[in-house]
Amino acid sequence: MTAIAPEAAQSLAAAVAGRRKRTVATFSALSAACLLVVLLSIGTGAVKLSPAQVLDILLSASGGVSDPATAGHALVVVNIRLPRILVGLMVGAALAVSGALMQGLFRNPLADPGLVGVSAGAGLAAAATIVLGDRLLAAGALPTAALPGGAFAGGLAVTALLYGMATRQGRTSIAVMLLAGVAIGALAGSLMGLLSYISDDRQLRDVTFWMLGSLGGASWSKVTSLAPAVLPVLVAVPFLARGLNALVLGEAEAFHLGMPVQRLKRLCIVLVALAVGASVAVSGIIGFVGIVVPHVLRLALGADHRVLLPGSALLGGTLLVGADMLARTIVAPAELPIGILTSLLGAPFFLWLLLKRGGSFEA
Repeated sequence: MTAIAPEAAQSLAAAVAGRRKRTVATFSALSAACLLVVLLSIGTGAVKLSPAQVLDILLSASGGVSDPATAGHALVVVNIRLPRILVGLMVGAALAVSGALMQGLFRNPLADPGLVGVSAGAGLAAAATIVLGDRLLAAGALPTAALPGGAFAGGLAVTALLYGMATRQGRTSIAVMLLAGVAIGALAGSLMGLLSYISDDRQLRDVTFWMLGSLGGASWSKVTSLAPAVLPVLVAVPFLARGLNALVLGEAEAFHLGMPVQRLKRLCIVLVALAVGASVAVSGIIGFVGIVVPHVLRLALGADHRVLLPGSALLGGTLLVGADMLARTIVAPAELPIGILTSLLGAPFFLWLLLKRGGSFEA
């Protein structure tokens, strides 16, 4: 075995130490930014609160001592703003981590969770629930769980269909899944256009607002329904980092390194379907988070999924909570759909990424 020269060993150790310091500094900055955005978002709105008042109210809710002057605002914070922020953190983390998973699976930074058909299927099911639900139900009023339940079921159904189409003899073709996802997304868009055409004014407004995405309907019941779907995904994805790192070299190379490539594909697809389907069911379709967040972190931290996946969760939640805070204040007292803001940010970034890569979609 060839020995490593002392100078090369020292250089390698210095590079590893520098990379570790940069990772620690980046995660510290992301954590501080997330805490700051959460405190600012809780205090922003029709009832404005300082960070000190926010902390006092949160301590009061957990059994601490509260300033009587701010006790009247606790209801607004605990029952309205706090669940909205928790939903934003989970949805942003789910979309960003799903984007990182898809980009690692496709070995292409232009990949997006919508490529597996989850967003298209969930959006179509939600539109059908809004437009056809009143006509099919004799009571004339949709149950509270009908819209998120329909969106979630639609996303999972389309993903299962795509996976069945792309899997032959136990092997899943990523190229077939990509092309089938584009086709099914176009079909779903046409059907959503048809549903919008036959809808009345109220239904059309509801469908449009849903398609643009919003955290306006967040509540503690949605937090409790979203957490069992998103939190297990966020816990599970770091265990896929080693396999995704190997997959960067190619499927054959990853297989020869001892990675269960087919099982890794199935796990990634199922986790993306679960996370994105549940998120779309709660917040509607919010685009570009899955593209922007992982690529920004890849530029800052490199392509190692051991840091990319948890970093994407942290930055995705921070980005979505910050965008929601802007959506609530830009056109106050009205509320701007959050999907508009994420698209305004994501679309120019996507175009810049295309220009930088010279229009190539190769990994």
